Amino acid sequence: MSEWHSQSTAEVLSALKSDRKRGLTAAAAEERLGQYGRNELEQGSGKSLVRRLLEQLKDPMILVLLAAAGLSLWASGGEDWLDVVIILLIVVVNACISISQEDNAQRALEALRQMSAPRARVVRDGEVLRVEAAALVPGDIIRLEAGDLVPADARILESAGLRCDESAMTGESVPVLKDGGAALPADTPVADRSNMVLSATVVTAGRGTAVVTATGMDTEMGRIAGMLMGQAEGETPLQKKMAEVSRTLSFVCLCVCGVMFGVGMLFHNPMLEMFMTAVSLAVAAIPEGLPAVVTIVLALGVSRMAGRNAIIKKLPAVETLGCAGVICSDKTGTLTQNKMTVAEVWTPRAADRELALTVGALCSDARLIHDRRGEPVCVGDPTETALVELAWREGLDKNRLEKEMPRRGELPFDSDRKLMSTIHPRPGGGFRVLVKGAPDVLLGRCRISSRQRRDAMEANELMAGRALRVLGMAYRDLEFLPRELTSAAVEQGLTFVGLMGLIDPPRPEVKEAVRRCHAAGIRPVMITGDHKLTAVAIAKELDIFRPGDLAITGEDLDFMPQELLEEDVEQFSVFARVSPEHKMRIVKAWQKQGKVVAMTGDGVNDAPALKAADIGCAMGVTGTDVAKGAADMILTDDNFATVVAAVEEGRGIYANIRKAIHYLLSCNIGEILTIFLATLFRFHQMPLVPVQLLWLNLVTDSLPALALGVEPVEPGIMEQEPREGDSALFDRAFSLRLVWQGAMVGLLTLAAYFLGEYVLSDPGMASATANTMAFATLTLCQLFHAFDVRSEESSLFEIGVFSNPAMNKAFLAGLAMQVSVLCLPPLQMVFRTVPMGLTEWLTVLALAMAPLAVCETAKALRRAGKRKRKKTAAEGREQPVSPV
Repeated sequence: MSEWHSQSTAEVLSALKSDRKRGLTAAAAEERLGQYGRNELEQGSGKSLVRRLLEQLKDPMILVLLAAAGLSLWASGGEDWLDVVIILLIVVVNACISISQEDNAQRALEALRQMSAPRARVVRDGEVLRVEAAALVPGDIIRLEAGDLVPADARILESAGLRCDESAMTGESVPVLKDGGAALPADTPVADRSNMVLSATVVTAGRGTAVVTATGMDTEMGRIAGMLMGQAEGETPLQKKMAEVSRTLSFVCLCVCGVMFGVGMLFHNPMLEMFMTAVSLAVAAIPEGLPAVVTIVLALGVSRMAGRNAIIKKLPAVETLGCAGVICSDKTGTLTQNKMTVAEVWTPRAADRELALTVGALCSDARLIHDRRGEPVCVGDPTETALVELAWREGLDKNRLEKEMPRRGELPFDSDRKLMSTIHPRPGGGFRVLVKGAPDVLLGRCRISSRQRRDAMEANELMAGRALRVLGMAYRDLEFLPRELTSAAVEQGLTFVGLMGLIDPPRPEVKEAVRRCHAAGIRPVMITGDHKLTAVAIAKELDIFRPGDLAITGEDLDFMPQELLEEDVEQFSVFARVSPEHKMRIVKAWQKQGKVVAMTGDGVNDAPALKAADIGCAMGVTGTDVAKGAADMILTDDNFATVVAAVEEGRGIYANIRKAIHYLLSCNIGEILTIFLATLFRFHQMPLVPVQLLWLNLVTDSLPALALGVEPVEPGIMEQEPREGDSALFDRAFSLRLVWQGAMVGLLTLAAYFLGEYVLSDPGMASATANTMAFATLTLCQLFHAFDVRSEESSLFEIGVFSNPAMNKAFLAGLAMQVSVLCLPPLQMVFRTVPMGLTEWLTVLALAMAPLAVCETAKALRRAGKRKRKKTAAEGREQPVSPV
């Protein structure tokens, strides 16, 4: 790409073969459109439905299920088709839910696109035409006015007070003054190219003429889009965890097959019979409902997040936020309101305040209008609208002031004088010149004592030290207007009336959100294109920048190798004046530290980092389409606090998925142990028949697991340190709980079998009663056990037995289904059960409820151990250190 900013306007026009006055001919424009293509960004090709379905089948858990279905069908000689149908149905439902959610998110994203295709004013064949922006080509002469969206990158030819809001591209919070004058050095950063306008930025004031230098993918925005297309998507932490679960289950299945086959060979059982038994038991070890449970839990979480103003584009993304250790946030429009506000007014005397506000309101091009509800709305340059709004709030209506003192002349602002002046008639006769501008320049033109000047400069320095943009206000009264309005004639001998400090203020809810981040062990980091002083001031106010933290600029990053940045990235809380490339480097440096990184932003310049981060969060209202397309989550209220709410939701979802896995696997261990020990000790009959196992999985693996998935978020979850993205799901404590609780369920089932076989039943009904008691105990034991795993630490009575209505409904539904199988004669025949007496029922209930007492005791012991360790640690810290 040519460095158009480093060339004179004549050189640019010559290189583009364009005429300043007449523009391109229609024929030349048509020819160039064929050469350069339409002024649009390339769109990635959409995936077909078949490809999306195949991607769902790549999930390791799904592959394990499909393999299990095939083995089950083969081992049964084609008879066990019902289990295969159930597995295939789960796989199809899982895929449909995931694809449906992606489609819903895409439709919601499209609904956020409120702007229609932009149009542009272009000079062709000497006439000004209004054409579709996509039809622009290099060499076109375009006209720009306040409110226009810049349609392409262009070199300015002429301008009058032209200012552009480039926050979406550079992060600069204040509109930039544009001037098509002299050429700039070739190495001038994009943010400082004052003789260029950039595609997708907005003209906030003034007017100008420019020649298009780049369109489509050749623009600065196109370059960023190209970076996005080259950024591959990585696996989310949840996907990694589910792959871990799949590998573990596969290993367990192989071990079960091997051990069972070895035991059979030891007892000289037929080889084929033992192999089929081993495969059947391995298939029983797999929780078929787990993929569906995980998908449904995620879908429910996505639905809840939609109600909290966050659109999740892919299901696993909502859980990813739960392990976020760093939130890299853009400043302008994300942490701040992207709206200049007067933060402080300083006047030499209290009586001067109204006069200072009058100067600010009248010496500006901002307009005060009223919307349909009659509410005042300011339109124009953000700095000037802030002055007009402040005057309105203090009772000075600009429209009324203009009627009393209409503008009779003006000297527009320019970068050399750093002043703007307007001239108005005074009610008593004569004229008043109102002047605003840079304080150091303005004070030099005022009649003021040395003490007043010193006080004003001290006030200016204090405001500037707080990163406020300071404007001075002054006036001069004239009896007659000079023949020629010049700065020398009217901007001398002024009377100074005050200073106004402006800033893009933080969003009011952000400070509390940042506090919650710190409490949750999450590091908030500001990454902005704005100036370092301003960024640090805002970061300090929000408590992002703390004592001992450092700030660094993009210019410094250019000289810092990536390896050094990765080592030192934790020292920096503020990154200022950075480019899109810098943002990606920062995100990757944090990822190199093992952190799961969330990135928030709204601008085109944020898009590459949004995609590179583990989860990108784009603003839905002020965000650009490019940022929304790159993000995993879109905030429809542009509220940083929504990100923190999503973190809480994500942590809750991960905890609930972990509970569901805990429940399913511990129950399956109980089933495996029951069958394994029966085989090992050569029972004359199995405690459970195949149809009972199938029914057991239907009753216990579905509704209770789903109910655990909607468990309310436990109090204090946002006071915990974030888990590492690569932390193991099956840690030592989790694995031990799975094993001993599964063993407990299996041993209680065998206890019921032995009591039915040898103690409680009549001699002629011993085997049938034992089988029925084992079946009833195992099913009810698993239903009661679902209440145990609602919390790993808290007591069931502390969190509330009835605090999860879904669990109560699942328990009652499962209980009703099991009682019907045990009591209704037609179902007794199908499931090979026999009626039980009162003694047998009381025995079954006592055994089934035993896990509640055992697990509550274990939790109480763990809590007591933690309290003791904390007390010991506290006493150790309080002990006085003996002097050496």
